[in-house]
Amino acid sequence: MDLNLAGRHALVCGASEGIGRAAAHELALLGADVTVLARRSDVLRDVANALPVVATGQRHGTLAVDIADATTLRDNVTGLVATHRVHILVNNTGGPPGGRAIEAVADDYLAAFQQHLLANQVLAQATLPGMREAGWGRIVNVVSTSVREPIANLGVSNTIRGAVASWAKTLSKELAMDGITVNNVLPGYTRTQRLEQILRDRMQATGKDETTVSSAMLATVPAGRFADAHEVAAAIAFLASPAAGYINGVSLAVDGGRMQSI
Repeated sequence: MDLNLAGRHALVCGASEGIGRAAAHELALLGADVTVLARRSDVLRDVANALPVVATGQRHGTLAVDIADATTLRDNVTGLVATHRVHILVNNTGGPPGGRAIEAVADDYLAAFQQHLLANQVLAQATLPGMREAGWGRIVNVVSTSVREPIANLGVSNTIRGAVASWAKTLSKELAMDGITVNNVLPGYTRTQRLEQILRDRMQATGKDETTVSSAMLATVPAGRFADAHEVAAAIAFLASPAAGYINGVSLAVDGGRMQSI
C-alpha cells in the first residue's frame, strides 16, 4: 500500500490542538512537509517543532491567521503557496457553540457559515492552482457525524456541517478530472476540547454530573469508549495518501459504530 507523502506539502488547519494537531503529526510521519495553521503563533511553533522528520529535506512551518477573517486568510495562504505549493489541504476548525436550532439568532448562523464553509472555500481556491499544476491533490474536511444524523442541542453545528458536506460533494465532482479528491472525515465522540464543551453543555442542560453524562454518551457507542484524536487523524492521513486516489466524494465516519444509519 502506497502511503508515501514525501515531496508533498500539507496545510493543516486548526492544528494547535486536538484532531488538527494529530493530523499534522500523522501526515509528517508519512513524509509530508506540513504547515500548521491556527491563530496562536506561539503554540504553532511548538507544534511544528514537535513534528517528526522522516524524509530527506522534509521541513515544517507555521501560518498564524484567524480563519474567520477571509481577506487576511486568503492573503496569507496565497503568500504561502507562492513559495511552497500545497498538495494536501485539511480543513478543520472548532465547532459552533451548542444550543437548540430554534433559539439561535441569525448572527450565530452567519458566524458559523463564515468560519466553516466560507473559510474552506477561500482555502480551496488559494491552494487549487498548485494542485492543478501538480495534477495531484487532496482536500480532506473534518466535519461531524451530524451530516447524517443531527445531534441534539447542536442546532447551528448540524446546519452548517450539512452545508459543508454538500459543498464537498459538489467540489469532488468538479475537481476529479484534475487528479484532486475531496473527502470528509466524520469524527464521533473524540477526546478534544470540543468534547469537553459538549459535556459541559449537557451537564448544564440536564443538571447531571460529568460521570453520568459521559456514561450516557458512551452507552450509544458500540466500542464503549471515546476516540483518541490520532484515530481520527489516521483516517485523514489515509485519505490524503496515494493509496486513496480512487476514493472521492465520501464522508467517512470514525465513530466507534455510533451512527445508526447505513
